[in-house]
Amino acid sequence: MVILWVLMALAMFSMVLLPVFRRRSTGIQLVTPEDPDAADPADYGFLRQEELDIRMPGPDDDLLNVLDVVQRTQDYRAASQLLAGTEIEGETRWQRVQAFAGAASLELQQRPGGVSETPGGQWLRVWRAEAPKDAGGAAVHAEFLVQQAWRTSTPGTDDFRIIMEEARSACGDAALLSPGDPIPYIIELSVARGLGYDQPEFEKLWLKILDRAPSHMGAHLAALHYWCEKWHGSRETAQAFAEAAAARAPQGSLLAAMPLFAVFEHLPEVNLVRSFYQSEVVTKAVHGALYAVHAARPDDPMLAHVRHLLVCFLVRGERWSEAMNQLVHVDGHVGALPWTLSPDPASDYAIYRALAVAGYEANGGSPATLSH
Repeated sequence: MVILWVLMALAMFSMVLLPVFRRRSTGIQLVTPEDPDAADPADYGFLRQEELDIRMPGPDDDLLNVLDVVQRTQDYRAASQLLAGTEIEGETRWQRVQAFAGAASLELQQRPGGVSETPGGQWLRVWRAEAPKDAGGAAVHAEFLVQQAWRTSTPGTDDFRIIMEEARSACGDAALLSPGDPIPYIIELSVARGLGYDQPEFEKLWLKILDRAPSHMGAHLAALHYWCEKWHGSRETAQAFAEAAAARAPQGSLLAAMPLFAVFEHLPEVNLVRSFYQSEVVTKAVHGALYAVHAARPDDPMLAHVRHLLVCFLVRGERWSEAMNQLVHVDGHVGALPWTLSPDPASDYAIYRALAVAGYEANGGSPATLSH
C-alpha cells in the first residue's frame, strides 16, 4: 500500500482542509467529502476539524474555565487559587503551569504592547508583583520565560542565553518558595537543554526531581529531550534512558510508554515506509505503550499524551482497528505530540484520523463494530 503513504504525504504538504478517503478493497484513495463512498469520521461521533481544541491533549474543564476568566478579566487570582488547590507532585499541576505560561506567552506575542496598548500577559506581571511569595505564580513565571526563550530567539544566541539565564534564576526562586515541589526543577530541565548543562550538572538536577516525584511522566519526557541525539546525547543514550524508566515503572505507570517517545524523537525526517513502522524496535515500543495505556488509571492526566502518539504509530503501521480504539478516547483535543509540531495541529490530526477510518472500514469495520 505504498500509494497510501504517497497520498498521505501529498495531503500533508498541501494542507488539505477536510481530508476524506475512499475505502476500497483495492486500496485507499483521497477523495472529496461529497464522494458517496467517502469514509466519514463523523459517523463515529468524531468532531469536525474546525471544532478540535488545539490547546490541550485532553479535557481539563477547571483549567479552561479559569483560563477564560483570567484572559477575559486580566485578573490572576483565579489561576492562583486553582494552582494552590492542585496536588504539588502530580502531573496535572505541571500541565496547568505550562498552560498558564503558554497563554501569557501567546498573549504577549499577539499584543506586544506599545505607547497606547497594554502588552498581553499583563496579568502574569501583576501576579508576580502583588503576590511575590505565591509559589504557583513563581513557577508560571519561570515557565513563561522558558517558553519566551524558545519562542522568540534562537538557541546559541546572546538573546536566548540572557532569557534562559533569567529563567534559571526564576526556577531557583520558585524552588525556594515550595521546597518539596518538583515543578521548578522540571522547568529547569528545559533550561539545562537550552544552556547546555554538562552531564554531571544535569544528573544533579535530575536527582532532585527523582527525590520529589520519581514517577513523574512529564519530567521524564522533558529529560528525554536532553539525552536525544539532536541535543546533548545520542540515539543510544536516549533509548537507554527511556528503557530504564520503563523497567522501573510501578504498576499502572505510563512510564512504560517512554521507549515509544524515544523512538519518535529519533524518527528520520521523512519516513513513510510501512516496514519501518512494523519493525521490531517500533513494534516493541508500541506494545509497551499499549500495555501502559491498558494498565493506567482512566483519569491519569498523561494518558491522552500516550494515546495521541499511539495514533500516529498505529496509523503508520496500518493497525487500523487499534488506532480507532485510541481515537475514540482522545478525539476533540489535539494539543499533544505529534500534532503540536505542525503549524496546523488540527489538520494533521484530521488526516491521520481520516486514514484510520478509511483503513478500518476497508477491512470490514463500521461504527457498529467499534467498541467505546
